Formats: sequence, C-alpha cells, structure tokens
Amino acid sequence: MAFRIALRGAFAFVIGSSFASAAFAGGLDRAGYDIDLLFDKGRYVFESGVTYVMPDRKLKNAKDINPADGNLNGRPHSVDATENYAVPYIGFKIGITDDIDCMADYSEPFGAHTNPGLNWAGANNEIETKVRTHNYAATCSYKFDAGPGQLRLIGGGFYQEVSGYKSRLVSVVPAPFSAVYDGVGSLDVDGHGWGWRAGLAYEIPEYALRTSLVYNSRVKYDNLKGTVDLTELPPVRAFFGKATSVFGSADAPDSLEWKVQSGIAPDWLAFGSVKWTNWSVLQSIALCPTSTRGISCHTGGATELTSLDLLYQDGWTITGGVGHKFNDQWSGALSLSWDRGTSQGYGLSSDTWTLGAGLSYKPTEHVEFTFAGALGLLTSGKSGEVTSNGITYGDDATYSFGNDLVAALSTSMKVRF
Repeated sequence: MAFRIALRGAFAFVIGSSFASAAFAGGLDRAGYDIDLLFDKGRYVFESGVTYVMPDRKLKNAKDINPADGNLNGRPHSVDATENYAVPYIGFKIGITDDIDCMADYSEPFGAHTNPGLNWAGANNEIETKVRTHNYAATCSYKFDAGPGQLRLIGGGFYQEVSGYKSRLVSVVPAPFSAVYDGVGSLDVDGHGWGWRAGLAYEIPEYALRTSLVYNSRVKYDNLKGTVDLTELPPVRAFFGKATSVFGSADAPDSLEWKVQSGIAPDWLAFGSVKWTNWSVLQSIALCPTSTRGISCHTGGATELTSLDLLYQDGWTITGGVGHKFNDQWSGALSLSWDRGTSQGYGLSSDTWTLGAGLSYKPTEHVEFTFAGALGLLTSGKSGEVTSNGITYGDDATYSFGNDLVAALSTSMKVRF
C-alpha cells in the first residue's frame, strides 16, 4: 500500500516536471502530447496548468554571405534570438465504468518564437519567426485483468490548428526608395488537420508499477494558406510592392513514447521515458501563389514563391528521475532529461540537458497543486550553408551560438470530484 500512496503523490509532480522539460525539446516541440491524466484514480478529474519558459539563446559571429540583398556586415554580429513564452494545458477525465476511462484536453504541443530583430548582420535570414498550434483531443482506454496486474488499451483522436509568421530583410533598399520602403518581407500562414493515437499500458498498483507505449500519428496540413507581403519593397521585380496569396502543405510529426515507473522503496518512486519524434518530415515547406493552384507546389519548383526551411533530423528525448512522498500532503521529484537537437548545420536547435525539480501539495483529498521548475543547458553549434537533395540552403547568412541557459516555471491544479 505504501507504493500505491507514492504513485498518487510523487507522480503528480512528475507530470508537472515532465511538462516543463518538454518545453525545451528540439524541433518545434513545446509540450508534446500528454495523456497521463487518463491514469488518474479519480472518477471525475479536472486539471489546468501553465508552463512559462525563458530561453536565453544568443547568436554571435553573424555574417551576411549574400551580396545580392545588400551588405549587412556593418550591423551587429551578436544578438539575443529568443523570446519567453507560456504553454497552457486544460484537461478533464471521467471514469465511465470501472474499466473504461476517457479524457478530453486542450494543449499547444508545437510552437516557436525567435526574434533577433532587424538590426543584425543576419537579418536577411530572419527578423522574427513565430509558430503556434492549438490541439483539441479525446482519448479513451479500456483495462482488464492480465496476470498480476491490468492491461490497458488506449486510443483517441485530435484536431490541430497551426499558424505561423516569418519576416526577414529581402533587400536593402537604396535611396531615394529607402524613404518609402524598408525592404522587409513577411509571410503569414495557417492550416489545420486531424490525427490519432493508439497505445498499451500495463499496471500493477500495489507496486506503483506502470509502463506504457503510445503512438501519435502525423497531422497532415494539406490546406496551408497565407500571404506573402512584399509591399515594403519597390515594385521593380515580380511580386515586389504587393501582397500575394499563397498555398502549400506540411506534416506535423508522428511520435512514439515509452514511459515506465515503479515503486523502489516505501514512498519512493523511480520513473523514466524515451520518446522518438519524426521531425525529419519537416525539411523545406514550399509556398506557391494561389493563382498557380493545380500545379505541383514543391521546393525548387517553377511556381515556388517562398519556403520555410527547417531541415530537421529526428528527435530523441530521454528522461529519468525519482519521486518521494514526504507525508500525506507533500511530495516531490527530481528529473534529468536529454534531448537531441534537430538541426543539422542549419538553424539553432542543438542538444539540450534539463534538470527539473518541484513539489506537489495536496491540502485535501479532492484538490492538488503542483509547482515545478527546470533549468536547462542549450549546447553550442553553428548555422550556415548546407545542401540537401541538390538544393542549397542557408546561403544568406551564417552564425554560431555558445552554451546558453534556459529556465522554466510551471504550476498546475487538479480537482477530483
């Protein structure tokens, strides 16, 4: 019975700690997909939380290597690149029968916000980029006796919306046009799609043992649409001086995650997880004028107007930790995570190491509060010119970055009734 108590106390914090750590993951990962609420022992459970992330990525040694857009090397070669952001979560779980549980939740699994600004030597590569997703999901499970424990079958689906923005300096505008135009171009794009999940879990409650394997499918954004705004450039070339409607398609990646936890001593719990995310599906997202719809829109194609170049490799995230129940009201945990960076010589997503810690407070049987924090190390790297499938990327600017810090705070509330 001691291990069962540890599960309901210390593991509550593990959820918050993992949520904070996930916000540092590679690619566009912020919170990923989380269905831990499905395992809560309460019949009706409401949970709400938010994680606030403070990355401190600094770019240095920036150099403009494309003379066609004007020479930017007289501008600063170092700049702060990242913005703080918040990741909310809301979920509700209901135990329909003793064997069937269902949950519905809202999350923002993927996103990004970098803002080095206009006044740096790599402004022709990026001024600001912002990506945000909204995910609405429903997941159910059915459990039955199997050996000394219970086997749980998991399945569900989700609807996802995405929006994105990017601006960069397309060209330095010479006088006298510079009095009217600033040379900045921007892209706004949005889309939506559907996904599904399936998995298995096995639980032995008296040992606080649980292991699960869950697959989340790709989300196909086949209907991306938006606008390329080049009204801040003099109309001396095609598409300059006007806003053009564009379309395209992309995939949010599928993922596979294995989690395990077990009681190791009275009121002590060990836990770990391994997650693979198929970020390599995001290479270069071509966007073409809406007037060319019906013609294949692909990177390097004749109708491509612009593209979002990511060139990611697959991501791996490994987490391990330990939780402890101090008394009937307080429990805590420590975790250590490693996330493999998804950039391959282009971009700034490097390996990340994260230490998470915090407390769970349960003033009554029906209410629980979690307070978590994390401190991470963003490892060093560089971004520059690379060639993929015969196409050259990153030929506008190069830069490097050192070992930088990132921190996060998260809090959540759970109500059982």
